[in-house]
Amino acid sequence: MASSTQDIIPQLQLANTFGALFIGVILAAVLFGVTNVQAFIYFQTHSGTGFTLYKLVVVWLWILDALHLALIVHSIYFYLVINFANIGVLTEIVWSSKLQSVVGVLIISGEHLLYVHRIWIVNNGRSRALPIVVGIAVVLTSVLAIAIVWREYQFHVIMDAIEIEWALYMYFGAVAFVDVLVASSLCYLLATSRTGFSRTDLVITKLMSYILSTGCLTSMCSMTAVITCIAMPNNYICEAVEFLLLKLYVNSYIALLNAGYYVQVNIDTMISSESHMRHGVYRPRPHVRASQDEELQASREGMFQHSDDEGLHITRPIQAVVPQRPTEMTMEMNSFSPA
Repeated sequence: MASSTQDIIPQLQLANTFGALFIGVILAAVLFGVTNVQAFIYFQTHSGTGFTLYKLVVVWLWILDALHLALIVHSIYFYLVINFANIGVLTEIVWSSKLQSVVGVLIISGEHLLYVHRIWIVNNGRSRALPIVVGIAVVLTSVLAIAIVWREYQFHVIMDAIEIEWALYMYFGAVAFVDVLVASSLCYLLATSRTGFSRTDLVITKLMSYILSTGCLTSMCSMTAVITCIAMPNNYICEAVEFLLLKLYVNSYIALLNAGYYVQVNIDTMISSESHMRHGVYRPRPHVRASQDEELQASREGMFQHSDDEGLHITRPIQAVVPQRPTEMTMEMNSFSPA
């Protein structure tokens, strides 16, 4: 062990090793602040729904996210503060570094399983092949992650991790593939649930854009981790990207839960603009007649209060993807009611 340590020490460059980790921790802390804002918005917009499954999920994700941040902060503090100027310790793997990998697997695998559950609900019995295929991909990726974490717990110095580099490449590639598969599956199911009603289809389009943006963001971050691991194997930039990837996973899922809030605000604005431009001339809001005010208000209320015929087509897919606020989204929830 002493000889391997002496071989590593001359190669260590703090700027792109522990310096990169330090910057990664700072950015992860910023994203954790965004997680707090997302969680606050969710609980504020669902304050009247009582205790539900999705509230439990948000609390669970927040706890894991906070625990992950605490572990990576401890890891950096251990190397750069407690063992300041102790170069030999920089080649060892501290316990918090190993434990944060376990928390990362819980976050990624847990969210993938939640997305599989959503796909199953949105599918609504049409074909079980799609959710089963996505579920198998998620399970295989989780098994690979568990194997990697188990092997990492047997390591004592950083050089030991070289033997599982190929497994890390496979894992991040698999994670990116699952992200794309989940996003495309949800978008396909939502696209096939269009009703022909312009307002309802507009809601579906907005949801599809949120799903695609979050899925592409996490998959791109996973591929960035793979590229940095391959191109720069002698520094810790890849590990810093991993810190950000886990934060993006938590933020993207809670943001999807809040999509109903964001979509409603955007659609209200669009409906208002369409009402003003109905005759091809823009008229400022203060000059709209009282009858037009009533019509606009009715159209806003009707946005999420469709007739029975329309609700039969779109209620279940939208409610399965984004749990709505009962005071503003009054679609039927017979097929899915979070518990």
